[in-house]
Amino acid sequence: MRSQAAVPRFMSLLFVLFLPPVFSSSSRPQWVLQRVPVVLPQQTEARSAPHFLSPARLEVSSPCDPECHKRAPRPSYWDLRSLLAYETLHSDGQLTETAIGIYGYDPSSNTSPAYASGSSGKAERSHVRRKRQIFGHDGRFSIAGQNFLLKYPFSVAVKLSTGCSGTLVGDRHVLTAAHCVHDGKNYVKGAQKLRVGFLKTKQRDTQASPFYLPSNFTNHVEGGSAPYTPPTNEKMKFQWIRAKRTHVPKGWIKGNANDIGMDYDYALLELKKPHKRRHMKLGVSPPAQRLPGRRVHFSGFDNDRPGKLVYRFCRAGEETSDLLYQHCDAQPGASGSGVYARMWDGQRRRWERKVIGVFSGHQWVERQGASQEFNVAVRITPLKYAQICYWIKGNFVDCREG
Repeated sequence: MRSQAAVPRFMSLLFVLFLPPVFSSSSRPQWVLQRVPVVLPQQTEARSAPHFLSPARLEVSSPCDPECHKRAPRPSYWDLRSLLAYETLHSDGQLTETAIGIYGYDPSSNTSPAYASGSSGKAERSHVRRKRQIFGHDGRFSIAGQNFLLKYPFSVAVKLSTGCSGTLVGDRHVLTAAHCVHDGKNYVKGAQKLRVGFLKTKQRDTQASPFYLPSNFTNHVEGGSAPYTPPTNEKMKFQWIRAKRTHVPKGWIKGNANDIGMDYDYALLELKKPHKRRHMKLGVSPPAQRLPGRRVHFSGFDNDRPGKLVYRFCRAGEETSDLLYQHCDAQPGASGSGVYARMWDGQRRRWERKVIGVFSGHQWVERQGASQEFNVAVRITPLKYAQICYWIKGNFVDCREG
């Protein structure tokens, strides 16, 4: 049977992903902390109320491929101030716009190897496809059983009422994609009464799951000491919490109609009350070659598997200063998922997962009559880290190292 055949593959992948990697102390892939700039709000003004007319788009497209992004001129300091200015949508429908100041900015800290190495800007040629979102064999995994769904790291994945996914990055904060709440022209239908859904157990079924893992597996996944019990086919439901505020950078709002918009496809939601779950820390996106196995991971709520959390990992591909390209299998609904990596934290002497990007979705670019496909995540650069961290913490003192 198909389920029986899938068991060995499922188990082997889980062992590879979650058992502590064997590295010498000198070769461990490590988080490299760096001083980040300061992004501070300066002036906030009221704006006219949004319309909330258009449905949220779960897919994004752009005429600009990796080669096009690499050729784009670097934003100036004043450009960055304009792009990182942001709008805040309040739950009562009021809209404000906030100008920002940037301090201690070092342009070289926002550079990826694609630029630093003197790249010619030539992109790897993608295979010609017809708007597919599964690359060959479907490598996604539906996570089942509260043993996994309700424990870290899977517990940080949440669903948005607009149909996208998000990631817990604070006690009451969710990181997602900007296009999940704003179409580049206005806020989408449902953005004012935006809700965030948390999976919880609905009822227990006595039938056991076919997947049996070692008794110490949960410890490796969560880092805790909870006893292991085999996962069951529990039915899950969503518990919803309203969003109090939604922050969207002006880079998305101003640039969605041109090439720069993709670089700023991120948004932060502040919930009306704490979610009381463990969240994942933010991290500045390292170069792809420094990632363990050059892999990235993310979990979201793909709409072809309703009510199920879907996990995947894949090799990171090309990158620009702001974008990371990869071929992780995904379907609409996964947009907004936090892309993360797991590396050694030398200060805390432990392995740490950090969100290093936001899964934006698929891009299809028509070139010479052929459709080229790209899978895109927005990288958390030092400036974006400073901005998002300030939105979460409310001060810059706690946001100086990323």
